[in-house]
Formats: sequence, C-alpha cells, structure tokens
Amino acid sequence: METRVVFHIDFDYFYAQCEETRSPELKSKPVCVCVFSDRGGDSGAVATANYTARKYGVKSGIPIVFAKKRLEERKDAVFLPVDFDFYDEVSEKAMKIMKNNADIFEYVGRDEAYLDVTNRVESNFEKANHLAQQIKNLILDEIKLSCSIGISPNKLISKIASDFQKPDGLTTVPPERVNVFLEPLKIRKIPGIGKKTEAKFLEMKLENIQDLKKIDIFTLNKNFGRKTGAYIYNAARGIDDEAVKEREASIQYSKISTLKEDSKDFVFLLENIKELCKEVHQIVKKNNRMFKSIGIHFVQSDLSNKSKSKILRNPTSNIEDLEKVAEQLLKEALENQTVTIRRLGVKVSELSEIQGQSDITSYF
Repeated sequence: METRVVFHIDFDYFYAQCEETRSPELKSKPVCVCVFSDRGGDSGAVATANYTARKYGVKSGIPIVFAKKRLEERKDAVFLPVDFDFYDEVSEKAMKIMKNNADIFEYVGRDEAYLDVTNRVESNFEKANHLAQQIKNLILDEIKLSCSIGISPNKLISKIASDFQKPDGLTTVPPERVNVFLEPLKIRKIPGIGKKTEAKFLEMKLENIQDLKKIDIFTLNKNFGRKTGAYIYNAARGIDDEAVKEREASIQYSKISTLKEDSKDFVFLLENIKELCKEVHQIVKKNNRMFKSIGIHFVQSDLSNKSKSKILRNPTSNIEDLEKVAEQLLKEALENQTVTIRRLGVKVSELSEIQGQSDITSYF
C-alpha cells in the first residue's frame, strides 16, 4: 500500500500578519487585532497578536484592557479592529496557491488547510519537503505571508508538526520517524486535549506522549469513555486513518425566512429565530463544523437592512450557545426598533473543523 503524504498548512498570527502586509511599518511593533464590542471604549477581546506582542503575554481571547496593561511600556503598541473582508480576500489568494499544488485540497478555515500530495510527490518525503518549500516561497513572494507546514503520513501528525517550529516552520515526519517525533512531546500537543484532560493525566504522573503510551486502552476507556479513549490511544501512536477530503472554503452558513407578518414583537421574532437556529445547526452538524461568530439579520418593512453579530471566545458547535447568543442579539437589535421587520436571518461564520472524533472537542 502506498504511503500517504499529507501537508497541514497553518498561517502564523494570520490577522496581524495580514495587517502587516498593508502597513509594513507594523512589523517592528507589538500588534493586536481586536474585536471591539458595541459598548465602546476598550471593551472587547484580542483576536490575534503578533509575536512581538506575545512576548509580553498578550494572546488571543484576552480582554483588550488586559492586553493594553501588559503592553504599557511599549508606547508603539498598535490596537486595530478586525477587518474580515480583507482577511477573506488574502486567504482566498493563499488557498488558490495551495490548491494548485495539491492532489486533494481540504479547506479548514481562513488560515488553515490540509493537502494530500501523495501522487505528485510519488510517496517520497524528500520530494514532499521540496514541494512544501516551493509553496512557502510562492505564498511569501505573492502574498507576503509566512506560514508553517507539517508533513507526515496523516492529518493528525501533520497538524502537530505544523505547530512544531512556528513561526515560518517546516517540519517533515516520515513514517519511520513518527515515534521519535511524538514521544518527547507534551500530551497537550495532541489536538483536542485540553486543560482538564491534561490535568487528569498529570494526576496519573503522565507528562509526555511516551508516558501516555504506557496506559492500556481499557484504562483510557474507563477514564474517558470509549470513543475518546480510542482516539487518545491511537493519537499517542500516530495512528489516524481519516482521509483528506475535497472541501472548498465556505465562509458562512445562513438561513433567512420571510415572516408570516411584519412585526417587531420580541416573542414572535424569537420563535422564528429559534426555528432558524435549528436549521443552521443542522447544516453545521452535517458538515462537522464549529463556529466562532454568530449573527442575525433583519430586512425591515421599508426594505432597509439591519444586522448584529457577536464573536465568541471559543469555537462551539452547540445549539444552546447558538440560540442563547441569537436571543441576546435580538434583544439588543430591538431596543430602539421603530420599523417592523419583514425577513429574519441567522448566520454562523468563522468556521473550523471539529478535530479528531466528531464529539471529542465538546468532550474536552
């Protein structure tokens, strides 16, 4: 059987790097790209920080106020609002380059994709290394972005490898080096393993993947359930049979419907919103996706449009999260509403793939 060759390509600090391409003077400064909330001032969170800002302990998800505190001594620190339209444009160009160099191309998110290149490199990892370097050079020359690439016989190891030498990394793990590469790594490096699970393993005196391999499948099943136990057991041994699947960029999933009557009544609109949430959630589930942004959209009776959205701290695939945020957005949108609403929509975006087993991320 031929050995598969899979790339995982991941952009380094993507949003901040995009901003650096249009304003090169930012490169030497700490840059935070932020999602500012409607409350004004510094309320909101950091979406991405460049490596200069990260040296000061600034990372994605922390409140803007904390980031400013940590960067107090840097008078040149820059805080920019997100510009998703621009990032989509940059991402599209980069994905095109990747797709042209793949046998099978699988889009994961704006800054991430898997490529199966088995045929074009004839299962040869040295050729794969050259091809990866060419892709990195093309992306750097044409789009001025650096990216990190992991190369291995499967998606799991390639994902771990792309993170191994960030930023601007290239890590090749041929089949004979899988164990040598994985064993010294912290258990947390396995995609889907979070703080709680890591803490559980530390209690069991297990720190790295080599330690983890000493645990038998029955103990793992007992502690984590059968699906998750099997995933962890296989991941520690670098086993992953999931194929790279042809998938194009899908920036958002949405549903919009015309109401039975024009209205601005909260209870009536909420009923419709919940129905739309269910429909959108079905699509999310079918495509094995998580979302980080939720939005609602009105077409008003005078045919003008109104929309509101919110970025979550962490991606989710949970219908309760979707309904809760949609309800909150509806409340906010109706505060000073004078015009009745004719059509109502719900959308989710900032999509990412659920890692490992389809329910592993929700478990951890």
